[in-house]
Amino acid sequence: MTVTPDRLFEAADWDFAKLQRIHDACEEIARGELGLDVYPNQIEVITAEQMLDAYSSAGMPLFYKHWSFGKHFAHQEAFYRKGLMGLAYEIVINSSPCISYLMEENTATMQTLVIAHAAFGHNHFFKNNYLFRQWTDAEGILDYLDFAKNYAAQCEERHGRQAVEQTLDAAHALMSHGIDRYPGKKKLDLRAEEKRAGDRRRHEESAFNDLWRTVPTGPAKSVELLSAERRRKLLGLPQENLLYFLEKTAPRLQPWQRELLRIVRHIAQYFYPQSQTKVMNEGTATYVHYRIMTRLHEQGRISDGNFLEFLQSHTNVVFQPEFDDRRFSGFNPYALGFAMMQDIERIVTNPDDEDREWFPDIAGTGDAMTVLRDIWANYRDESFISQFLSPRLMRHLRLFHLHDDPEQTAGIRVDAIHDQRGYRRIRRELARQYDVGYIDPNIEVVDVDLAGDRRLMLRHAVIKGAQLNETDARRVLQHLADLWSYDVSLVEVDAAGTVLKEYVLNPRGLAAAA
Repeated sequence: MTVTPDRLFEAADWDFAKLQRIHDACEEIARGELGLDVYPNQIEVITAEQMLDAYSSAGMPLFYKHWSFGKHFAHQEAFYRKGLMGLAYEIVINSSPCISYLMEENTATMQTLVIAHAAFGHNHFFKNNYLFRQWTDAEGILDYLDFAKNYAAQCEERHGRQAVEQTLDAAHALMSHGIDRYPGKKKLDLRAEEKRAGDRRRHEESAFNDLWRTVPTGPAKSVELLSAERRRKLLGLPQENLLYFLEKTAPRLQPWQRELLRIVRHIAQYFYPQSQTKVMNEGTATYVHYRIMTRLHEQGRISDGNFLEFLQSHTNVVFQPEFDDRRFSGFNPYALGFAMMQDIERIVTNPDDEDREWFPDIAGTGDAMTVLRDIWANYRDESFISQFLSPRLMRHLRLFHLHDDPEQTAGIRVDAIHDQRGYRRIRRELARQYDVGYIDPNIEVVDVDLAGDRRLMLRHAVIKGAQLNETDARRVLQHLADLWSYDVSLVEVDAAGTVLKEYVLNPRGLAAAA
């Protein structure tokens, strides 16, 4: 075989010197031609078992121990060994440096692909998207995870594994309701959080202590209670961040339990931007790896055979089953995101009259990467789809909208077709599927019965009749009651204020040692 001097590799084998050459070649294109701005890269090569281990702990190789991670590992390992599931080629961590974990079983072509995809595509998105800049601390996350892992281990030694696991079980059940969803609050400094772990609560707990000192300790109600306004102010109500509320005000939690809730809450906040940018994040990384791999082929740095190997993998990644295919389970974020990125490039560089009508600000401007970098920085999935999904792409994907509301029509009907009105409705309805304000239940703590049984009262504002699954609601509320240590009630109300459902759960009690 003749080796071409400019080739990064020829066969499937690779070594760390070749990985360095591959990284440098990708970086040259990413920075020089695509104008990407990335954190420093750190490349780690791991085994299949280590990849499975990272899978089981929410994609974070550095994490505290919990029984659910082991359960996930055993399940996924069994499926992997039987050939019933594959593994990701990589895992990437939103940190500085940005850490990309590559599978050692990958061929040289696949290592090139995942470096382009993760170390430059995801990396650029992590560093520049406004949600990640607003809510996450890339410089401090690794140190904080190390602190969390060591702290949980120390708690197990001091207080017992059962007590720690019960507290973490309850916190994990409430994890999706342990985040701040709206801007304006101070961005987390995780390194400072770690340093303040021992004494951070003095100021906050002063309000907590003042509040609970006013509560009668016996059946008598002769002690004058705080006014409702004062009570709500001290409790910070209404409060959507349930973990934060419990951490600050749950009357019977030990300090170490409050710290575990705080750890789970910070980790939930770290993942919050990722849940809102799945289509954009994967679409960006897929578009970047496609541009980089294509350019490497044009430069002769990878062979035709290597490029065909890449195209086969890329095609599998962006495959989108039709709606009537047995494999259909919704929209593939890689497929939708990549298709929209390519379509935006077309609109910018080669628009038609329809594009100029729908996208007057970007159509024909000529510089696709400038437009894309601006979009990657300033949008999330819901706003991205609602503003940049084009009629041409809707036709290409053959999108349509089904309407099923027995109060309006009998049976299921097609509610939007390929006309001007239909395009806008399809785009609006698809974007709504990625709007956390629409798909996540709006649950708030609204009051505490300080005069009576100290019941914690929650309210779920039901949108378009979407009530909670009763089984899941009871399970989660049970964990909430265990942490609160008194009764918990939740009412579901519609837009008119009508109570649709009410739940009341009693605490079982957590195993806790002082």
